[in-house]
Amino acid sequence: MNILVINCGSSSLKYQLIDSESEAVLAKGLCERIGIAGSAITHQAGEGDKIKTEIDMTDHTQAVAAVIDKLTDPEVGVVSSLDEIGAVGHRIVHGGENFASSVIITDEVIEAIEKCNDLAPLHNPANLIGINSCKEIMPNVPMVAVFDTAFHQTMPKKAYLYGLPYEYYEKYKVRRYGFHGTSHDFVSNRVAELMGKKREDLKIIVCHLGNGASVSAVLHGQCVDTSMGLTPLEGLIMGTRSGDIDPAIVSFLAEKEGKTVQEIIDICNKKSGVLGLSGGLSSDFRDLGNAADSGNEKAQAALETWGYRVAKYIGAYVAAMNGVDAIVFTAGVGENNIAARTTACQYLGYLGVTIDPVANNERGEEIRISTEDSKTQVWVVPTNEELAIARETVRLVK
Repeated sequence: MNILVINCGSSSLKYQLIDSESEAVLAKGLCERIGIAGSAITHQAGEGDKIKTEIDMTDHTQAVAAVIDKLTDPEVGVVSSLDEIGAVGHRIVHGGENFASSVIITDEVIEAIEKCNDLAPLHNPANLIGINSCKEIMPNVPMVAVFDTAFHQTMPKKAYLYGLPYEYYEKYKVRRYGFHGTSHDFVSNRVAELMGKKREDLKIIVCHLGNGASVSAVLHGQCVDTSMGLTPLEGLIMGTRSGDIDPAIVSFLAEKEGKTVQEIIDICNKKSGVLGLSGGLSSDFRDLGNAADSGNEKAQAALETWGYRVAKYIGAYVAAMNGVDAIVFTAGVGENNIAARTTACQYLGYLGVTIDPVANNERGEEIRISTEDSKTQVWVVPTNEELAIARETVRLVK
């Protein structure tokens, strides 16, 4: 069965067509600038060249149609018709407390997702547009919703409640939800396989480190804590997000700068993190590493502050689980940035961790980067959220 995986943003649509039997990626691509002048689709069949085509896409329905056209194109396509697409898996950012697992999409499911729009106003409406657009183009193809928040729904109350009046949880469901759940689930399961053990027998800390970043504590196969909160703003210092700050800073800066609270929140989301700490230099860790090597003090401070925050969360989750068997790095920075991993791991001596510099010199590979005599294993495991979504889709529609 061929599974089409759809990940919709407000003005973009990422896709992959995956053969569920071999788990090979038949094709993948990106529609960008949807509803904006200069919209285009970049399509890649298998391991072939990426082909970028400018095409007018005024909405996501036109983008889905463009994807189908590329997938069925006689020259660059990989299937002859829509009949060869067995199901569609949709990434949904926020499922609130309603969804602790993936579900087949029905009208009732769509209505429940809509009720979470206030919790993810930039993401859920776009995800719903993707669902409705696919339904319009492929009305008879089964579809599955896979939620970023679902894996974290096993957190106990002591982990997800905030120190606020309880009525705000009861009235508005203000609590920690966590994100990147599909990645945390996939990676924690994969590292257990690599260790030759069952995930249910292990204590695992997953560090999903990309432009957006989060850490999770996975105890005996279940998430018991995670760093992101009500929104993806909480937790680690990220590419452009501040992560944890004193909430009073928001009103303090609003008054000092003559800005609204929302404007300060936008700054926390889009102009902070390592971008802000580096004086606006870059949110790309490669740029920051090069600048730091050239003596840029702000870039160096940004990287050190980032690594320190990662190490603090690892320490917190060792305490939450009363120990740890494996620490795993994944996502763009975690998989590929050697210096960033080294910066975070320099604090882990108390866990009996020694990093093997030869192994740690690898990028984007499944590899153990701690020495054989390390008491706690440290791994790099590339994430594959699209494959995880495809697997969930097959599980539900078969």
